[in-house]
Amino acid sequence: MRQRRTEAPEQGRAARLRQWLGRALTGNGHERHTVVFIGKSTLAATAAWAVAYYVLKAESAAFAPFSAVLMLRVTVYQSVWHSLRYVVAVAAGVAVQLVFGFLFGTGLATFALVAATAATIGRWRRLGAEGAQVGTAAFFAFSTYVSAASGLERLSQLGEIIELVALGCGIGVLVNVLVLPPLRYRSAEYGVQVLARSLCDLMSDMYPALRQGELDEDSAAHWRDRASRLGPLVTQAQSSVDLARESSFYNPRRILRRHARDHAFAGYQAVIDALERVTYQVGSMTRSLTQYPKDGDGPEHAGFFRRYGDLLAALTDVTQLLGDLDEDRLDEQTTQLRAAAEDAREHCRRLAEYAQDSLPLADPSRPYGVLLAEATRLMEEAEYTCDVLRRTVASP
Repeated sequence: MRQRRTEAPEQGRAARLRQWLGRALTGNGHERHTVVFIGKSTLAATAAWAVAYYVLKAESAAFAPFSAVLMLRVTVYQSVWHSLRYVVAVAAGVAVQLVFGFLFGTGLATFALVAATAATIGRWRRLGAEGAQVGTAAFFAFSTYVSAASGLERLSQLGEIIELVALGCGIGVLVNVLVLPPLRYRSAEYGVQVLARSLCDLMSDMYPALRQGELDEDSAAHWRDRASRLGPLVTQAQSSVDLARESSFYNPRRILRRHARDHAFAGYQAVIDALERVTYQVGSMTRSLTQYPKDGDGPEHAGFFRRYGDLLAALTDVTQLLGDLDEDRLDEQTTQLRAAAEDAREHCRRLAEYAQDSLPLADPSRPYGVLLAEATRLMEEAEYTCDVLRRTVASP
């Protein structure tokens, strides 16, 4: 009996790992992009190390792969822009060390002066997040400067640091451009897609277990953990709209299309805001599911969760449609979304009627009432998301 209890969690973890790998291979959500990022990081770092160490015979070859991985940004636009700022920040840090090292030597007071100056330059807002690299580069440069034997060798090695950083940045940007380029991130619709697909993946795993009465503490805790990890995707989705809007200023086609969909960014922002509320509602639902009654209430208990699973299956269809959002097919997709939302509303009505007739909703020791309220709010947020998208398409 004890052996059976220890095997079940291991089997559950193995099943979840297979599901994760399946989503990574066949989906286009968070799991897929995690795998892509790992692969591109490996390729960029290896290529940068090979060039720096085997071709250039550089003594500080690690600067190249380190810089290459940092340049694998969300968009190609970001990669290019951040690589320029990163090279400037590193050059500034090396320059600070070169000047103060030449003037004052390599004592502790000089290091303190280098650190203070680098920290001051790093606060320059034009450098953005790369400002911290001024100090990092200055400290590495100081270490290199101290260990060098002669003035000419010091100058050569400090110049090599800048060369390797520029090399790494170039390779990182090149890999981002040529290997599975994240072009979809240029469109605001991508933010809706990745968030909706992640929601779809989560609910796709939940509703079969609820329908079949296989809900257990381990599964509920796993769903809750996955729902808690949707928060960063909301932030990414919000950023995707800002990046798309920002990138459009550098796109010459904006002149030809400026009258086509000037309202698109505002519309996608509204949809993402609505999906953010759906995400929080799903998280709240998974927290409530961890408190489901262990002993149940007979067949009424199974009937409630079976209908709950039916509702989640219908909402999965809604999120799947949002995950396939295509700006060129919005008219067609909003019609499909309307039908899917109406189907989900019907399942929500059946769930509410069954619960009111068969279960003790007012009993605070039973979570049925809470779960029903969670399902109703989730349904309303999903409907509102579809309405926002429909109004975006209909607006002139």
